[in-house]
Amino acid sequence: MSGFVKIAIDDYYSDSNWTTIITKYWMLAERVSDPRVQGWFLFDTPLPTLVMVVIYLSFVMVAGPLWMANKKPYQIKNTLVVYNAFQVLLSLYMFYEHLMSGWWGDYSLSCQPVDYSDSDKARRMLHLCWVYYFSKLSEFADTMFFVLRKKKSQITWLHLYHHSLTPFEAWLLVKFIAGGHGTFSNIVNNLVHIIMYSYYMVAAMGPQYQKYLWWKKHLTTLQLVQFFMVLFHSLSALIYDCGYPKIIASGLMLHSTIFIVLFMNFYIQAYKKENTKVAKVRINENNNTIPNGHAKMNHMNGECNGHMRPIEDSNKANGYTTNGFTKCDLNGIGTSPTTITDKEKVH
Repeated sequence: MSGFVKIAIDDYYSDSNWTTIITKYWMLAERVSDPRVQGWFLFDTPLPTLVMVVIYLSFVMVAGPLWMANKKPYQIKNTLVVYNAFQVLLSLYMFYEHLMSGWWGDYSLSCQPVDYSDSDKARRMLHLCWVYYFSKLSEFADTMFFVLRKKKSQITWLHLYHHSLTPFEAWLLVKFIAGGHGTFSNIVNNLVHIIMYSYYMVAAMGPQYQKYLWWKKHLTTLQLVQFFMVLFHSLSALIYDCGYPKIIASGLMLHSTIFIVLFMNFYIQAYKKENTKVAKVRINENNNTIPNGHAKMNHMNGECNGHMRPIEDSNKANGYTTNGFTKCDLNGIGTSPTTITDKEKVH
């Protein structure tokens, strides 16, 4: 890595043009890259990855919303279920492969160098990192589905930052450091994604499954725990020297810190608003009921609050329904209140 610094200093004081400087950097990068990935699809240069990220951002931020402006949201329930099920299975596969490629007893949690040999385990880890890279490209679909369903509120700065950055990180992983200490973040990420995409899969199956999604709030907590784990694990590579690049460990620490800040801000904003909404609902419910179970009238607004219904049959005596609900008269003002049955009590 010191070679990069020396070239940068030399070029700063030279008259070289930018083309020459970039060429020098790329030649140096090729010398320190993993020779096992020479000629691999999309790994000769980072330009294809850059182009895909630019196309992704252009679609989800500009082209997609413009295209959907006068269209109804797409109903893609089955597509979402299948997609999320695929991501769960893919994450399960990568989690298992991370264990079998080194993290099941072979790798050191303190500091683990990259194995650049042609051993079966080293090759298995390299192939896994390659699959991990393509999994990050497949996750572009998350945002594209938001666009097609016109869920603009879901496309946050945090979401775009995450999906734009991870393909580059995965590309660097395969090109230079396929294995070792840094893959700890990958295996933790796989575990979180198994849980996260399982949640999304169940949520996409329909409202009848909402009762099984009580753990939504804990997903963000789990993601925060993930980044704290990566932060402290990366720190250990700076304390212990095993040959793993300290600049990569430092980059992982910076990356984790940024995500901790962004996710904590998201957590506070999302659940603070949610708690405020719940509080308002409870206040409204309390204002529209009285302790003895009678429905309360709002004569000022000419409305019936709670579980009331307008008069439909003028032949029924006193404006009461047979199920114990109070009716409204023709002017929209409630008649005499009656006790609501226990089964249909206002909550």
